[in-house]
Amino acid sequence: MTRNDTDIRVRPGKVRDRTQSSERVVRPARGFLADVHRAIRRAGGDPNKLAGSGKASGRYNARGRGAKVAARLKGRNQWSRSADGTRTRARRVTVKARIVKLNPQRGAARGRSFVSAKAVDAHLRYLLRDGVTLDGEKGQVYARDGDVADGGAFLDRGREDRHQFRFIVSAEDGAEIHDLRQMTRDLMARMEADLQTTLDWIAVDHFNTGHPHTHILVRGITDDGKILNIAGDYIAHGIRERASEVVTLELGRQTDLQVTDQLRREVHSERFTRLDRMLMAEQRTNSAFADLRPDKDTLETMKRNRALLIGRAQYLEKLGLALKIDAGVWHLRENAEPALRAMGERGDILKSMYRALEANYLEVQRGELPLSLHRENLRQRVVGRVLSKELSVNEAGDRMQLVIDGTEGQVHQIELQADHCDGIRRGMIVSATPPPTEPRVADHNILATRASDGTYSPSRHIEIARAREISPDPDRYVASHVRRLEALRRAGIVERWDEDHWSVPKDLPKQGLAYDRKRHGPGPRMTVLSPISLERQVTHDGATWLDRELAGQRQGALRMAGFGAQAGQAMDRRKRVLVKRGDAIDVGNGRIRMPKDLIRRLEGREVERVGSATAKKLGLRWQPVEPGSQFDGQLTGRMQLASGRFAMVDDGLGFSLVPWNDALGRRIGRQVSGVGMPGGGIDWTFGRQRGLGR
Repeated sequence: MTRNDTDIRVRPGKVRDRTQSSERVVRPARGFLADVHRAIRRAGGDPNKLAGSGKASGRYNARGRGAKVAARLKGRNQWSRSADGTRTRARRVTVKARIVKLNPQRGAARGRSFVSAKAVDAHLRYLLRDGVTLDGEKGQVYARDGDVADGGAFLDRGREDRHQFRFIVSAEDGAEIHDLRQMTRDLMARMEADLQTTLDWIAVDHFNTGHPHTHILVRGITDDGKILNIAGDYIAHGIRERASEVVTLELGRQTDLQVTDQLRREVHSERFTRLDRMLMAEQRTNSAFADLRPDKDTLETMKRNRALLIGRAQYLEKLGLALKIDAGVWHLRENAEPALRAMGERGDILKSMYRALEANYLEVQRGELPLSLHRENLRQRVVGRVLSKELSVNEAGDRMQLVIDGTEGQVHQIELQADHCDGIRRGMIVSATPPPTEPRVADHNILATRASDGTYSPSRHIEIARAREISPDPDRYVASHVRRLEALRRAGIVERWDEDHWSVPKDLPKQGLAYDRKRHGPGPRMTVLSPISLERQVTHDGATWLDRELAGQRQGALRMAGFGAQAGQAMDRRKRVLVKRGDAIDVGNGRIRMPKDLIRRLEGREVERVGSATAKKLGLRWQPVEPGSQFDGQLTGRMQLASGRFAMVDDGLGFSLVPWNDALGRRIGRQVSGVGMPGGGIDWTFGRQRGLGR
């Protein structure tokens, strides 16, 4: 048959996806080593465990105790076959470890990496907090020889130790373990055999999460008093393997079907899982791709769980953490692991926040309110009631987590160092303030009224304030600026020539901001606004947070939702109480008129009552400090009242309660003196230094 040049016969080929991908992943050229790995996998081996192919661990103290044991346990195959051919696996246990530096080596400086004794005490105290046992009670310290041990004595024995080991042991099937304490004792016995020394340790069991777990504290010394150095590989692998042996001995080995059921629950988990680890291992071996096609040569474990791995890869694709290259082939993004770990931590934090709401019976009332996770990066000031205080998600560290029911209608989560919130308890009303980013308004005001010769005069500032009709009181307004100058004088930024003349630098706001940031420190700063509840504040005889909010006319700033609504209702009731007692005047429409010195009068009333009662209890004489009166004595401690914190000064015959100053924290037990000021503050004398305090 003759055809002309225009005859065309169309032969349809394979339908291809011609959509443009937003990202293209190029497979690197595969070399000889990749072919070797492929052959090993085809034979059922694992190329990642070739002798001599791994890099040095690089872990701290590779030659410490337990190094040889760790080398034997590391990489041990958890799977085995029984006589009938059934595959079983040892029980999985998670171990978190941390080495806490307590004291530097002889002659070395104490840096920021060292943990204070106060933080160590706080860590144990919150391991023993309420709600961690099966019955919701406080935790109980136990040790090798008994179910009740003295945790304080354990810490005292280790005050001079160079370091302390902290472990958190959590079995995957911990809820099935009959006696968690005996399991811990068996684990510690195996560790002692591996490390060839008797260990001084205590432990606390926690049942307040989905997985029961045990906190173990171990002193960093051997049984002959030498420093205990544990090999890094033993901490990373050996302890976990020994714990797995103990749990497997009690619960028995897991069948292949049981392991698959556990993996199935991880397919849609928003955290880093074993399936993710398997996908990443496959991607590293297969040159940038996780190839899950049926004809692909791979490990037996991958073949058995191919359907689950495909489901997991599809879910990661929905999360934007994986890219599908072809049917059964995915590429996991570089940020997949850190992103999944961050999602897991966020989920754990949200669970802890909901537990705090449930513990305060607020899960229904606050269920619709937004939850704010700040971690240590607080950006704005938060005021509210503390719903819970517990160790942060990483419970091996020294960071605490506070859940605060805010006045603006949100529930907040904040993390900070344990010793920065030592005096804060559940139910208190607190404020959390981020590090300052702008100079204080007072510094700008002082600079604005500074004379051309660099001199600041409080009397001239008062005249300017009166001319501008600054309310409520120009004298008190300027006095607050003088107190700021006294603080800056102690830092060497300004100089006082006499009571009415100060030498002020041109860059006062800049230096003042640097001083504030250094004094504030990193992370949020907590302040107790009231140690008592709203209900008690309504009828309290002293100055309360409600009174200060009313005096500052901040009731309108409260959001009528959540704790803000409760605070607003409590303020209305407090107004009626103040009017009934004659401390305020009702002017109608829910408003009252308060005297300018009401807060100081209420403070004095509570201090007088508490001081008289304390004097009677201790058999001492009560000596109130009046404006203009002097006092001198030993600073014996501080007392937290509803009106604020007060210092107790004992002169040998009696004692006085005066407003606390942060500079007093390091002077407890030393001699101090001062003079009462008309505004209720104290002009303190610390050695040769004097300054206004409040």
